[in-house]
Amino acid sequence: MGFRRGFLGYRRAEVEDAISMRDARILGLELTADRRRDALAELEGETTSLTGMVLEREREIRALNERLREANACHDRSIASLDAITSRLEEVEAQARGQATRIRMKALREAVEVSKKVKELTEMEPALRAESEAQAPEHAAPGEEGLYKGEVKLEIGPLGDFSQLVGFEDAVGQIGASEIKVDRFSEGRATFSMRLDEPTDLLSELEELSTLDFKVRHTAPDNLILDVDEEPGPEQRAA
Repeated sequence: MGFRRGFLGYRRAEVEDAISMRDARILGLELTADRRRDALAELEGETTSLTGMVLEREREIRALNERLREANACHDRSIASLDAITSRLEEVEAQARGQATRIRMKALREAVEVSKKVKELTEMEPALRAESEAQAPEHAAPGEEGLYKGEVKLEIGPLGDFSQLVGFEDAVGQIGASEIKVDRFSEGRATFSMRLDEPTDLLSELEELSTLDFKVRHTAPDNLILDVDEEPGPEQRAA
């Protein structure tokens, strides 16, 4: 910028105007610099806040990653435990199936053996009965004055149904016998075993307590065979 020269130097007014313009420009630049510094400080504050937020999020992410790893490890352990339990259950199930099969086969074999023995006994019964009858008189005295004591076998039949079997068993129980068992019930005939601790007139007691009409086929000190009269007696007709 040039100044026109005047008397004794440059013109004062032009110099002062130039100085004022310079000062104004400097002031403007300073104000701009202040605004920029304020903006820069604000940006630095926001940057610091954002940096803190980023660091906090990173810490949260690391914590979540750690929890995720722990959850995955726990899941893996749970899966391994479930696999072990499943394997054990499969082994137990296989053992149970095998044991059940062995039990069924054993039961079938035993049932076959029992069936064979029952058949053999059934086939032998007529011969044993005939032999027993041949060895003792048909109406041999069971003991002194018809009294029975100790272990006694009693056969009776034919019985019409299971209720007659139960009723006759109840009558035997009322006599005072103990250890009463039904050893056999086949084709309507039942064989009882019992124990009489005291001498007992077994026939008289049965005639009094039982609702069945029967006849004596065979007597022995420890054995008694009765045949039920299939014609209903007065008590049965009344019932």
